[in-house]
Amino acid sequence: MRTLGGKMKIEEPAFYHSKIPDWPEGERPREKLMQLGPSVLTDAELLAILIRTGTSKQTALDLAKTLLTRYGNLQQLSALDYKEFFRLKGIGPAKAVTLIAAFEIGRRLASLPRDKKVKVNGPEVVFKYYEPLLAHLKKEQFLILILNSANVVMRDVKISEGTLNASLVHPREVFKEAILESAASIILVHNHPSGEVEPSLEDRNITQRLVEAGKLMDIPVLDHVIIGYRRYFSFREAGLISE
Repeated sequence: MRTLGGKMKIEEPAFYHSKIPDWPEGERPREKLMQLGPSVLTDAELLAILIRTGTSKQTALDLAKTLLTRYGNLQQLSALDYKEFFRLKGIGPAKAVTLIAAFEIGRRLASLPRDKKVKVNGPEVVFKYYEPLLAHLKKEQFLILILNSANVVMRDVKISEGTLNASLVHPREVFKEAILESAASIILVHNHPSGEVEPSLEDRNITQRLVEAGKLMDIPVLDHVIIGYRRYFSFREAGLISE
């Protein structure tokens, strides 16, 4: 580790150093993409294209391999914020911003519906669209999906951000939005930054409270889906919410 401009930069070992322009043309990431398409490139090669330049001791590809070795995979790497990227040796402001923007574009594309109307016929549909947006976050976010009578999502609303508790997720705030939108029903969605999806006691209590409030207001809570890394938990599937 060394200091650069008052900031601590994390040193990482180089894999090997050989200038990319000296490689055979078919092995250079950019040329490889142009000739064969992006699907044949490895994660490290795609990252190298975004990083563009390396350091005096590492090529852009070496640096990309270093990042993947340190963080394990693209999912973990995509969760880094600007300060965390900038602490890594070889990643300056321009590279940090480029990587963050690329990961955010990927998340937004992954979460876009395939058509304008998204019909929820099971928790896997909810997971498909909200895992890219929520699984990487370091704080819990609690959303409600507002559905019409055909179980089509009209829109989603963020109710709270932070550790879930009854003061943050109050029935008044949840159902105010549902009433304004003339919702036929709602689905609760929140993420677990740990990646695990087993509901906590507070998750269970809040869900039960909102289910009971929904019955009184004739706006049923169809499900509560907890989003984790590549997995989800559905209260309805687990038998914790019933008709």
